[in-house]
Amino acid sequence: MTPDKRMKGAQALVAALEDEGCDVMFGFPGGVAIPFYDALYDAKNLRHVLVRHEQGAAHAADGYARATGRVGVCTSTSGPGATNLVTGIATAYLDSVPLVAITWQVRSDLIGTDAFQEADVTGITLPIVKHSYLVKDTAELPRVVHEAFHIASTGRPGPVLIDIPVDVALGEINYRKVDKLDLPGYKPTVMGHIRQVRAAARAINEAERPVLYVGGGVISSGAAPELLRLAELRRLPVTTTLMGLGAFPETHELSMGMLGMHGTVTANYAVHECDLLIAVGARFDDRVTGKLKAFAPHARVIHIDVDPAEVGKNVTPLIPIVGDAKHVLAALVKELEGLEWSPERTAAWLARIAQRKREHPLSYEEPADGTLAPQCVIEAIDRVTEHDAVIVTDVGQHQMWAAQYYTYTFPRQFISSGGLGTMGYGLPASIGAKVGRPDKTVIDISGDGG
Repeated sequence: MTPDKRMKGAQALVAALEDEGCDVMFGFPGGVAIPFYDALYDAKNLRHVLVRHEQGAAHAADGYARATGRVGVCTSTSGPGATNLVTGIATAYLDSVPLVAITWQVRSDLIGTDAFQEADVTGITLPIVKHSYLVKDTAELPRVVHEAFHIASTGRPGPVLIDIPVDVALGEINYRKVDKLDLPGYKPTVMGHIRQVRAAARAINEAERPVLYVGGGVISSGAAPELLRLAELRRLPVTTTLMGLGAFPETHELSMGMLGMHGTVTANYAVHECDLLIAVGARFDDRVTGKLKAFAPHARVIHIDVDPAEVGKNVTPLIPIVGDAKHVLAALVKELEGLEWSPERTAAWLARIAQRKREHPLSYEEPADGTLAPQCVIEAIDRVTEHDAVIVTDVGQHQMWAAQYYTYTFPRQFISSGGLGTMGYGLPASIGAKVGRPDKTVIDISGDGG
């Protein structure tokens, strides 16, 4: 965009979105959003996907973000349009998905008067966003958009809300692209403390029964290559959470599949018997741990997470490391490469795990009436797609079958509502995923309730 070009606020918003690299957004129009939709007609690089309900816009943007790793963008009108986004925003918040939700608001002078289709959406969403903005001056729009994309996509990713009164959209400014950030109170820790990294390396070297417990944070940070290198370097068996599926290839001999309530016997056995649990980008969720006091009872715990609020929240680690998984795992690999180690140290442990895999594979009973078992359908999809499709699910038992009986081999392959468990998520999320990854086969697996 040409510097200092005179334009209306709605046009400036389109320009700012394009300058952030946003090429698609999902939304549903309404009265106070009309100036923005008028400006969209002149957008050169920004596509709008019309949904049938605002919640679908949020889920589609969420699916797009999970499939691509880029910020998903959704928009709605004021009042009921904005409140219809709330479940989708909460879904993204619980699963740490980078999302920017743009809501439109009544005129600035009407805010607080219970005007037609007015809702305090910044207040409503306060517990389920990383940050929110109520834009009061048209001149603030370029800065706010730049900050929102940065906050949504850095540190622990999550949703950011931008609420814009219609008079701000109609105001005029001299538009200039914003390149600088001034966020002194927001500085996510990226590099783990080297002393803690070295302590973790020593603990891994000394362990006889180690387990890597991997969550969605590994996928968010793009740390799958570093995870694979670490696992192979020290022959560490790997188990993932629901959100971590695909972070480590399930075709690998060190993979134990998913753990927890719906996990494999092997993974749950290994966690119960391990002497060192290395948690990376995972939050010790209740669906994984069950009773916390009985979870990994013999293990020393290393907890690596970019969010300091997660480290020690449910389980007190022996070695806490706050930092981005990709950088911390790379540093950990570097430290381990300088230490002597013998594969004999964990050979017996790996043999026990291999035996458990043979004795307790995933299994199910074929229906006696000749109908197809749902697990059989998932296995057939797995075979036909050769482990290469992007699988999106709704929420329910079918979600767990999809997690168990499809073979996940790469990051961002499994897309589902984990933390909030939102029924109705699958179809719009799969649309967003396909928009983001047109090169991939995207399959939505739904049950009878959602």
